[in-house]
Amino acid sequence: MREIILISFLGSDQPNQFTRLMQVLSVHSLQILDVGQAVIHNQLTLGIVVSSEDQTATALAMKEILILAHDIGLTVRFKPISAQEYAQWVNDGGHTKYIVTVLAPELTAVHLQAVTKIVSEQGFNIETVTRLSGRLALTQMQRQDLACIQFGLSGQMLDAGAMRSACLMQSAEYNIDIAVQEDNVYRRNRRLVCFDMDSTLIEQEVIDELAQEAGVGEQVAEITERAMQGELDFQQSFRARVALLKGLDANVLPRIAERLTITDGAERLISTLKSLGYKTAILSGGFQYFAEYLQQKLGIDEVHANILDIKEGVVTGEVKGQIVDGARKAQLLQELSQKLGISPEQAIAVGDGANDLPMLSLAGLGVAFRAKPLVRQNANQAISSVGLDGILYLLGVHDKDLYRV
Repeated sequence: MREIILISFLGSDQPNQFTRLMQVLSVHSLQILDVGQAVIHNQLTLGIVVSSEDQTATALAMKEILILAHDIGLTVRFKPISAQEYAQWVNDGGHTKYIVTVLAPELTAVHLQAVTKIVSEQGFNIETVTRLSGRLALTQMQRQDLACIQFGLSGQMLDAGAMRSACLMQSAEYNIDIAVQEDNVYRRNRRLVCFDMDSTLIEQEVIDELAQEAGVGEQVAEITERAMQGELDFQQSFRARVALLKGLDANVLPRIAERLTITDGAERLISTLKSLGYKTAILSGGFQYFAEYLQQKLGIDEVHANILDIKEGVVTGEVKGQIVDGARKAQLLQELSQKLGISPEQAIAVGDGANDLPMLSLAGLGVAFRAKPLVRQNANQAISSVGLDGILYLLGVHDKDLYRV
């Protein structure tokens, strides 16, 4: 009769413990069905599920493990597992897995309790808990600026809409960000990241900066805000705003470019993405001149934006070529994916406005960054409490990994 046993170890982590345990199991030819280990502050938790049809071999192995565990300072427990329990465990292995990432300037037990309550209400089981942000020295305790915990879940989501609403509500109440992703092959193989520019890679809306120089700031800002809220058609509102710039001296463009403020975390994010082999692009409803300026400054691979028409050193109030609106952004993301030989599921899109929603929906990971309420509610993921580099955590990047890139 086949025996299945879960062996659990707890104690101080030491070199060669695992090797010595494996030696005992191998001598008695026990089959390993599952194994998992975690170490926190040098405290080891190790579980091994073993199986054998030779009850004598199993008994001898358990005896030797007890002796070895005592010798290496580990507490050990044995739990028999029935064939029915094991079969259920095997079947559960086929269930969809999810990753929940929680980000904030600081994470407390209150935050984690709120998130895990949502997880529990959706019928999930938490299989892993991983801290992605770096370890804090005692001298840093009062000035932490970025914290991230990742939960690995098993089970089937009961109500995706309800979970999304609950996450948005808790995010607003506690000023934290909660991202829920299906843990599929695409999540682990992203290759392309497409960014909006204005109010995403930079803090300003460039057309508003141009309008100030042209003396029409208030009129343009009002149209811009209504467009970003989704109240106006982008192409119509864009042409109306550009028309107000007619007569502007083009010599102001370099001055505006130099005073643009790069969004917190953008440089760290893009340099890390490039070191990891990602391709990056700006897909902007703003202007090509400023997108190219950022391309040089940040090392972006490709840019697509609107071309401001200039004749004899003066803005004409028109744009050249096809306007880059929401539909065009999604089309460009599709084209870039095809050029790289990847699926849009392997792409990431980041933006803040209503005209970013088509590309956020098309990409495998669409992130509404410090976005308007309409965009936050309709995007798959949203980040508002931390900088752009928080996106690295959604990719599963550990802070400790960044020391090597």
